[in-house]
Amino acid sequence: MISEIFTSNSSQTKKVGRLLAQEILKTGPAGQAIIIGLVGDLGGGKTTFLQGFAQELGVKDRILSPTFIIMRRTGNFYHLDCYRIKNPKEISALGFKKLLADPKNIIAVEWADRIQGLLPKNAIIVRFKITGKNTRKISITAP
Repeated sequence: MISEIFTSNSSQTKKVGRLLAQEILKTGPAGQAIIIGLVGDLGGGKTTFLQGFAQELGVKDRILSPTFIIMRRTGNFYHLDCYRIKNPKEISALGFKKLLADPKNIIAVEWADRIQGLLPKNAIIVRFKITGKNTRKISITAP
């Protein structure tokens, strides 16, 4: 399944995140964690999207990109930022495989293309493309 959505402001980008979270919550847990890989340029809307996504999951904490600490956890929601990752082994050292094994976990990975080899085949990939000053094209690919 591939969906393409165009947004023209941050509220719309957050709404797309909320809609994806609603779909994931309907599906429920599978045999392993649910992975959402986010890919796109700086300023493309990845963190804004996750703000809406996490809000729909019931996360009360403010969603900020964990660029310098690499990973934040709120309950069973994990938010990783691989922008500063030079080697995928750095994520493995954080216990990534153990996180993947727990079907209750939902893991969002910004800059997922930097650890592509570690992502399971059933990962949901969300691509962000800047199409104008405030406009974005969001493409969601789900297995």
